[in-house]
Amino acid sequence: MAGRIPRDFIDDLIARSDIVDIVDSRVKLKKAGKNYQACCPFHNEKSPSFTVSQDKQFYHCFGCGAHGNVISFLIEYDRLEFPEAVEELARFHGVDVPREKGSAPPVSAEKRQQREDDYALMEKVAQFFAHQLKNHPDAARPIDYLKQRGLSGEVVKRFGVGFAPPEWDGALAAFGRSPELQQQLLDLKIITQNDKGRRFDFFRDRIMFPIRDRRGRVIGFGGRVINADDGPKYLNSPETRIFHKGHELYGLYQARQAHRALARVLIVEGYMDVVALAQFGIDYAVASLGTSTTPEHIQLLLRSTSQVVCCYDGDRAGRDAAWRALENALPYLKDGVELKFLFLPDGEDPDTLVRQIGKEAFEQKIDAESIPVSRFLFENLLGRHHVGSEEGKAALIAEAQALIDQVSGDNQRQLLEERLFKLTGQDSYRLDLQRDMAKANSATNKIQAPAKQKPAGKSQLTPVRIMLRLLLEQPELAAQCAEVQPQLLDVNLVPGLELLGEVHSYCAEHSQKNSAQVLEHFRSHRDFAVLNKLLSSDAFSVHDAIGELFAQSRQQVYRDSFAKLVERQLHSRMEELLARSRLGKLSDEEKQELKVLLSAQS
Repeated sequence: MAGRIPRDFIDDLIARSDIVDIVDSRVKLKKAGKNYQACCPFHNEKSPSFTVSQDKQFYHCFGCGAHGNVISFLIEYDRLEFPEAVEELARFHGVDVPREKGSAPPVSAEKRQQREDDYALMEKVAQFFAHQLKNHPDAARPIDYLKQRGLSGEVVKRFGVGFAPPEWDGALAAFGRSPELQQQLLDLKIITQNDKGRRFDFFRDRIMFPIRDRRGRVIGFGGRVINADDGPKYLNSPETRIFHKGHELYGLYQARQAHRALARVLIVEGYMDVVALAQFGIDYAVASLGTSTTPEHIQLLLRSTSQVVCCYDGDRAGRDAAWRALENALPYLKDGVELKFLFLPDGEDPDTLVRQIGKEAFEQKIDAESIPVSRFLFENLLGRHHVGSEEGKAALIAEAQALIDQVSGDNQRQLLEERLFKLTGQDSYRLDLQRDMAKANSATNKIQAPAKQKPAGKSQLTPVRIMLRLLLEQPELAAQCAEVQPQLLDVNLVPGLELLGEVHSYCAEHSQKNSAQVLEHFRSHRDFAVLNKLLSSDAFSVHDAIGELFAQSRQQVYRDSFAKLVERQLHSRMEELLARSRLGKLSDEEKQELKVLLSAQS
C-alpha cells in the first residue's frame, strides 16, 4: 500500500497552482472586479453566484455554499478521492507525487509514461468500438439488439457502448501497426495469441461495455454476446497492469458524475442491468466485474454513499453471492451506513424487471422489500443451525458472535447482539452487565478527560472568530504580532480558543503560507469544517461586520481582540479566587494574586 503524501509536497503543490487556471479549465470564468465568477457547477442556477478569488486561492458559491481550495475543487468537480485529486494536480504541473518512508517504491518515469500510454490506447480502442457500432457493415444487427433491449441512443452514448466486429483482426489491424504496439495490445488483452504464435482480437462479435475507473479512464472491457449460442454470455478483460477487477465497479464513474452526493448505490450483477436501469432513470447502479462483491468494492462504495443495496437473484446462487457480500462487508459497517439485500423473483433480473414495471415501481420495491443486514444475517444462520437443540443453539451463537464482533460500528454491533440474545432466548444478564460496564467506563473517562472543546460559534463576532478569520485572511499576522500568544491562555476559557492557538502557532512558523495552504494544513483537523466555513462565509464581501473591521488596521484589530481574551481570562481567574476565598481556602500567594486582580478592576 502506498504511503502518505508528504504535507510539504501538498503545500508546495498548492503554492504552484493558480485556482483560476484549474477552475477555468472546467468551468468558464469571467472577470468580476478582483475576482472571477461563473454559474455554479454544483447546482443549477441562472445567474452566477460562484466566485473564485485569485488572491486567496479560494472558491465560494453564495447559492449552495460550496467552497474550498484547489484540491477541494478537484475532489468535488472531478469526483475524486483526496489522493487522486493531489495526483491530478501534480499531473497538471508535470511533477511526481512522492510518498513517505515505508511506502511502495516510487513509480519510475518510464512506468508512468507506459501507464499514460495504456490509458490513451484503451480510450482509442473504446472509440473504435463505438465507431463500429455506427459504421460497420454488420452494425444493423447489434443496433437492433440494443433497441430490442429498450436502450436509447442517449444512454448508449453515455456509457460508450460499442461493437467488437466479427473479424479476427478488427482491433489488431486498426492499432497493431508495429511490433511494439502489438505487444501493448497483447499486454492489455485487446488481442490474444494462440500456441502457434498467431495473434487475433480477444473480443469478437460482441456488444462492448468500456469499464472506467473512478477518474473516467478506460481500463478494461466487458463483451456480451448478441446471439445466445455464440459462446459465454459475458467475456471480461483479464487482469492487466491497469485493470484489477476486484477493485473496480462498472458504472460507478457514471453514477458519481450523475450525482454530486449519492444517497444510495444499487449493486447488480451485469453490465446490461446497469445500463438498462440508467435508461429508466435509476442512475445509481453498479456491477461487479465477473466476481463476487469484494471488501475493496464495499470500501469503495461506502466512501461514496451511506446506503448500499445488493440486488441478486432469489435462487441459491444469488443468496450465496449475497452471503459472501455480507461477510466481506461486516468489518466496514460503521454507524451511519446501511447494507441491505434485495432478492428478485425467479427468472427476473433488474434489466427485465425495470422494463416491466418502470422506475417508480422498481424503486418502491427497493424501499419495501430490501432486507436489512440484521434480518438477512439471522435468517441465513437459522437456516443452517437447529436451535431446537442446545448443541445447535450453541453453534449458532458461536458463529453469529464471531461475525458480529467484526462489525466496526458500536451501535450496529449492539443491535445485532440484542437480536442474537432474543433469538436464542439467552439470559440478558450478561449483555446488561456488559453495557453497565461500558457506561461506567464512559463516565469515568468523561470525569478524567478534559472537556471537549466546542468549535467557535458562528452567529457572533467573538474575539476568537475575528482572530481566526484574520489569520486565515492574512497568515503573516501571527509573526507580525509576536506579543500575541493565544496558546498561553486557558483553552477552557471560551469555545474555539484551542483551535485559535493551533492556527496561530502554525501561521507564526509558516508566515509565508497563503490562505489556501493554511486551510489545507488543517484538512484532517477535527475543526476543519469550522475553518472552511469561517473563511468562506461572505469571503469576498467587505460589507459585513467582519469586513468593516478588516477595513481598519488588521494588526490593531488582532491585538485588540487578543487583549479582550486576556481581560476575560483575568476576570475569570478573579471570580475563581473570590469563590474559593468564601470557603477560606486561599494560600498566601493566591491572596496576593486576588488583591492585584481586584486593584486592577477598580
